[in-house]
Amino acid sequence: MISAFFILNIKGEVLISRLFRPDLKRSISDIFRIHVIASSTPPTSPLITLGSTTFFHVRHGGLWLVAVTKNNANAALVFEFAYRFINLGRSYFGKLDEESVKNNFVLIYELLDEILDFGYPQNSESDTLKMYITTEGVKSEQAVREEASKITIQATGATSWRRSDVKYRKNEAFVDVVETVNLSMSSKGTVLRADVDGQILMRAYLSGTPECKFGLNDKLVLDKKAASSSGIGQLGAAAGGAESGAVELDDCQFHQCVKLGKFDSDRTISFIPPDGEFELMRYRSTTNINLPFRIQPIVEEVGKSRVDYTVHVKANFPAKLSANNVVIKIPTPLNTTKVDCKVGIGKAKYVPAENVIIWKIPRFQGQSDTTFTAEASLSQTTHRKAWSRPPISIDFQVLMFTASGLLVRFLKVFEKGNYQSVKWVRYLTKANGTYLVRI
Repeated sequence: MISAFFILNIKGEVLISRLFRPDLKRSISDIFRIHVIASSTPPTSPLITLGSTTFFHVRHGGLWLVAVTKNNANAALVFEFAYRFINLGRSYFGKLDEESVKNNFVLIYELLDEILDFGYPQNSESDTLKMYITTEGVKSEQAVREEASKITIQATGATSWRRSDVKYRKNEAFVDVVETVNLSMSSKGTVLRADVDGQILMRAYLSGTPECKFGLNDKLVLDKKAASSSGIGQLGAAAGGAESGAVELDDCQFHQCVKLGKFDSDRTISFIPPDGEFELMRYRSTTNINLPFRIQPIVEEVGKSRVDYTVHVKANFPAKLSANNVVIKIPTPLNTTKVDCKVGIGKAKYVPAENVIIWKIPRFQGQSDTTFTAEASLSQTTHRKAWSRPPISIDFQVLMFTASGLLVRFLKVFEKGNYQSVKWVRYLTKANGTYLVRI
């Protein structure tokens, strides 16, 4: 696995140097500095192989985190370790930058020795590491014994991601369902590809070690338990009739806290949440996608001197909702000299450097529509190439709407203290360069 790990500053000076295997020397960092940091044409790939040595590098906060290996290492595992180390730095120092590395280099070496064993990543959960890697002073024997007992539980139990003595005055749980729509549509309106990449983010500020149960309108759940709608709590009722529809989820990936056995048996997501913010699950949906926007473009090339545009945009989501920060990018030929735009709402501007017309709409009401018209003037060229006609792209954010139809049916919190907890659910559907319509 990892033979050496280095942290270098923006100048290429080595701040942290740790060798885990005898097949490399510390001078290997000079090779990376010469070929990557000091190079006039640095490589664009985060992985570079020079001879038999492979450098995995991540740039963060003015630092280069470099893992070096001579073996055929698992690249995904190495990069996951690098980002876990960044999160550890944030947890211990607030932020990971050159100053914090210089001020805490002893602690960083201690952390590296703990989370890497002969180059193999080990436990990198900050809550667990903070129990026996601490910058505090010497503790009493009683405190050491208590900490030792907690370490035993953390090392052998099933909740290494959470301490048991977490306390909050107000117990709250926030759930964000965030979906990114991927669309490719032909100029005639035929959907070539439509799917959703979703993630469920959670911020848990709950005392003790609560067990949470999470229910979705997954098709397998509702087909299996059609009569379960009578048990829906306030969250399900607030979601607006989630029990009436069902969605099919593909490629579900869960946080390690989720008890997968219960999910396989009754499709209930049961878990003891980590303290604070974390990603509960990821999923994909490829069927019955509700497209937030319908775009109908008409682009006509009039001779060799003009292109006429008519783009009709309609919002398909409910009228009580609205899309924010809508940005529509309409491509133009390379030899465009000027563009005259007319829009019903928002502002449109031709950007010559990008060869696009950028149409910005701060707020787009649901079930409304608008039309964009423009006339692009072209310069005469001796060797005129055919215009490749790149697709129109639209970026947007729609709150309280899911393109997949996924809704939270319930979220229950069980804890031996039987305290009252407040639950909040928010939905967000967005696109960022992934919603494309050909012209």
